[in-house]
Amino acid sequence: MIIGVLKEPSPETRVSLLPEHIAILKKWNVDVCVETNAGVTAFANDEKYTEAGAAIKSRGEVLQSSDFILSINPLQQSEILNIKSKIVLGVYQPLFNAGLMKELAEKGLTVFSMDMLPRTTRAQSMDILSSQANIAGYKAVLLAANLFPKYFPMFMTAAGSIPPAKMLILGAGVAGLQAIATSKRLGAVVEVFDTRPAVKEEVMSLGAKFVEVEGAADASKAGGYAVEQSEDFMQRQKAKIAESVAKADIIITTAQIPGKKAPILITTEMMTAMKNGSVIIDLAAATGGNTELTKNDETVVHNGVSIVGNSALASTMPSDASKLYGKNILNFLQLMIDKDGKFNLNFEDDLVKGTCVVHDGKITSERVATLT
Repeated sequence: MIIGVLKEPSPETRVSLLPEHIAILKKWNVDVCVETNAGVTAFANDEKYTEAGAAIKSRGEVLQSSDFILSINPLQQSEILNIKSKIVLGVYQPLFNAGLMKELAEKGLTVFSMDMLPRTTRAQSMDILSSQANIAGYKAVLLAANLFPKYFPMFMTAAGSIPPAKMLILGAGVAGLQAIATSKRLGAVVEVFDTRPAVKEEVMSLGAKFVEVEGAADASKAGGYAVEQSEDFMQRQKAKIAESVAKADIIITTAQIPGKKAPILITTEMMTAMKNGSVIIDLAAATGGNTELTKNDETVVHNGVSIVGNSALASTMPSDASKLYGKNILNFLQLMIDKDGKFNLNFEDDLVKGTCVVHDGKITSERVATLT
């Protein structure tokens, strides 16, 4: 079997596999071809891939010679008709791109979308959402520190005392927890809000204060995501968040609901009450954002408050992001590659079945099928 690795379109800087991952695939009796300069933005040049045992080819040659195509972003429509392989793996966000999934099914492709991997204990080593969210939470704090016109830690100097920055983090998933840890290392005072009471202990263990609102809907089966809440809860939540927003210097928002627009947690009125120079980093920008003014890939300034919409912070650390992503992919591929290096599509495995969105001319994911 030949696995093909494609170069990602700009501004994406990550790559599906690094040379260190290629070496492992070679031990599995799998051949790999890599598009020219596929890893250059992740600081892995073609020479390193060649040393690891990969063949360097043009994009067209990779598409024509590979049995299995890896690309983080979906292929271009024009390329789909010209590939030898009928199996592709990446991050297709099918719950938001159901129309594209229908087109891919009509063209006879088999599509694995890693963001659809069931979030179970067994799947943790393959969970690209967690590995990349960890980076996003870390970089969100550093980005905020760079934009914030004051210190993070408390300083006592001969010229006077500087109070510590007050940080509010909305959502204590993987990104939120990493943001807490990074903020505490920089000396900020951190408050955290999450609708899941189960995360309170984790939040407090990192040294942050947990803001509680009673009566939240059970999110224990939502795979680490938020769930829709009752109108009564939403009103009480809004009032509680408004209190914390007014005191905060920096806010990082991470709340998302699979297949739906991100919940609005911060209104324009709340942002108007914030201090000049305050910063909001919205990691849910790609699905609409957690504030009323968020624009994806843009910074909006409202009443002296900077609202940064950025759902692609993992790409700002391409080397480690690719290292972790590639390891996730290897762990997943191991479920489908036998000892002779041959591909075995085992739908008896719940992880393989759950991640496969399109196969045999139809959409196989029930959640995606209902959207077409």
